[in-house]
Amino acid sequence: MGGGARAAPRKPLSAPRIDAARPARRLAAPPLWAGVAVALAGLCFGALMLGPYPLTPAETLGALLGFGDAQAQIVVRNVRLPRVAAALLVGAALAAAGASYQALFRNPLVSPDILGVSAGAGLGAVLGIFLSLPVAAIQGMAFLGGLGAVTLVGLVARAVRGTDPTLALVLTGVVVGALAGAATSLLKVMADPYDQLPAITFWLLGSLASVTMADLAPAAPAVALGLVPLALLRWRINVLSLGDEEARALGVEAGRLRLVVVAAATLATASVVALAGVVGWVGLVIPHVARMLVGPGFGRLLPAAAALGAGYLLVVDTLARTMAAVEIPLGILTAVIGAPFFIWLLARGRRGWL
Repeated sequence: MGGGARAAPRKPLSAPRIDAARPARRLAAPPLWAGVAVALAGLCFGALMLGPYPLTPAETLGALLGFGDAQAQIVVRNVRLPRVAAALLVGAALAAAGASYQALFRNPLVSPDILGVSAGAGLGAVLGIFLSLPVAAIQGMAFLGGLGAVTLVGLVARAVRGTDPTLALVLTGVVVGALAGAATSLLKVMADPYDQLPAITFWLLGSLASVTMADLAPAAPAVALGLVPLALLRWRINVLSLGDEEARALGVEAGRLRLVVVAAATLATASVVALAGVVGWVGLVIPHVARMLVGPGFGRLLPAAAALGAGYLLVVDTLARTMAAVEIPLGILTAVIGAPFFIWLLARGRRGWL
């Protein structure tokens, strides 16, 4: 027997993991999700307490359980509870759609607003109001308007030659949004000033003031129908972020996946636009915040963006109805908060996007 030292057995080679490149600092999943759940529950309870008719924690809990002061029960169950549920639904849908668009186009600047989806969906909803259509038909018009807008943006941006793809996508979205805004303004001029114009103004400013449980009944299933495919396809979307060639090598059909993701994200966006009107900046800013917390992997980014978007819009809506004697439209507050934060993101982008 030879006395030479034996060579150490070689470890089998393995393919690198898709999510191997992760940020150095990131919150662990269990503490993060526990904190998000507790924070959302606290925000919901606080939103039920606050308003022109303030309630104590005991009164709020009693109203939720169906006992105590009758007026408190009416305020909590008929007015504030539908509004809280709508804020959670709208915020989650817009943030999840924004995260999906950013992953799909591999572009941190895209969102339902910048791609013209919100403007197109708003135009569809306004056209439905102008034609005196029922609520379900208005939601269908909003979906068609949003889908048409994002399709037009994609086609025009792809047809542009000799221009940076990111710049072409953003500029095309701005142009399509401007065209949708011009068409919406024309409908406002032609609308009945006593019957249709107030409803149209509601859609354009964004508000949850008149939302009821009956309004949530058609919107919630439509949003779920949009978000469930995104959740089921989260790992394929993660692969698509590597590029079309790599995705095809891993067995992912990029073209078909893009079509499904665009349709699903647009359905979620259009459904909440039909419910609350045009609420900007949520789909652009919140995905970046979620990315800072959980990293770029879409499997974690999607639920994180949805949860943070729900909490963010709930806080903004609570401020909208409590910080002044007259309720402030949601679109104004989200712009005031979102625009400075996005400027900070642009400054941070000099050192690399999140």
